Amino acid sequence: MANRIILNETSYFGAGSRENIAAEAKARGFKKALFVTDKDLMKFGVAAKVTEILDREGLAYEILDDVKANPTIENVQNGVARFKAAGADYLIAVGGGSVMDTAKAIGIIINNPEFADVRSLEGVAPTKNKCVTILAAPTTAGTAAEVTINYVITDTEKKRKFVCVDPHDIPMVAVIDSELMASMPKGLTAATGMDALTHAIEGYITAGAWEMSDMFEIKAIEIIAKNLRAAVNGCPEGREGMALGQYIAGMGFSNVGLGIVHSMAHPLGAVYDTPHGVANAIILPSVMEYNADATGEKYRDIAAAMGVEGAYAMSLEDARRAAVEAVRKLSADVGIPATLSEVGVKAEDIDFLADSAMADACTPGNPKAPTKEDIVALYKSMM
Repeated sequence: MANRIILNETSYFGAGSRENIAAEAKARGFKKALFVTDKDLMKFGVAAKVTEILDREGLAYEILDDVKANPTIENVQNGVARFKAAGADYLIAVGGGSVMDTAKAIGIIINNPEFADVRSLEGVAPTKNKCVTILAAPTTAGTAAEVTINYVITDTEKKRKFVCVDPHDIPMVAVIDSELMASMPKGLTAATGMDALTHAIEGYITAGAWEMSDMFEIKAIEIIAKNLRAAVNGCPEGREGMALGQYIAGMGFSNVGLGIVHSMAHPLGAVYDTPHGVANAIILPSVMEYNADATGEKYRDIAAAMGVEGAYAMSLEDARRAAVEAVRKLSADVGIPATLSEVGVKAEDIDFLADSAMADACTPGNPKAPTKEDIVALYKSMM
């Protein structure tokens, strides 16, 4: 079996690195961008930190800012129409995972028009052409969508999210500038940070994990555990650490897959519009307990990376418990709710949620093959 790694062509890291967006656009000979962002980033001046560079350098662009927190099929369709109407030849995506995912879907459909029905992109779509070039600058430290080959779209009609996996969708250039993340409120910093931790832990124990992805994920866990609390409290060094940690997590999980934490979180976003990072954070400790006996010695490494002293001297069972408790404590320390009922999940919806989770593209990557009954029991245990 061959293991595959797909990453950005070029990435820039560090405060102020957004200055490279204009240089990359010019070097590649682009004429006009569709600038994908959201209304809050426009309102609070975050998008302006990039558009002012484009203005200064005389680069043309048109703004698309109607992306929703859980981007919909309609968002994508509107974006495709706007790209064509603008006469754009590349995309600049400045935002969180929702913005990145929308840009990916737009870029794929523009260059693969036979997939104009957005639903046809679900799963591993057999697209033939690389998407329109995307220059991606994240404003949250969580999804790592700027370095992944995945994106998630919400089908509001069917009340479900669907995952698209496509090597053709990865942004050409990623710019990881912590100054674009500086205005994130505490709650968003916490939620996106726990999303990044979930990526790292699921990527480390997923069925497809191997030595190179393990290298990325265990380092990401270490960086996130060290920096998330500080980032939530507004520390610039903490934000810089989280910007790097979430990207490294993405380098791994994009190439090896995730598990049922994500499978169970996706329906919550579709049905209740639950923020993805919050859903992941609530679900992660319970699913870690469920998966523990299928992970060999890996929870020792997770416990050590989370800062647990003496993890390698403990019994395996104690190390596994310590890893779970370290994750649960970090989530509590940064203010994440502890139960699903706190975010509006209703007991009468659990059967539908479980069906959706079982059908999710992330489920096959879980280290233990779940039954629907397992998923139902997990949801109920977190109520």
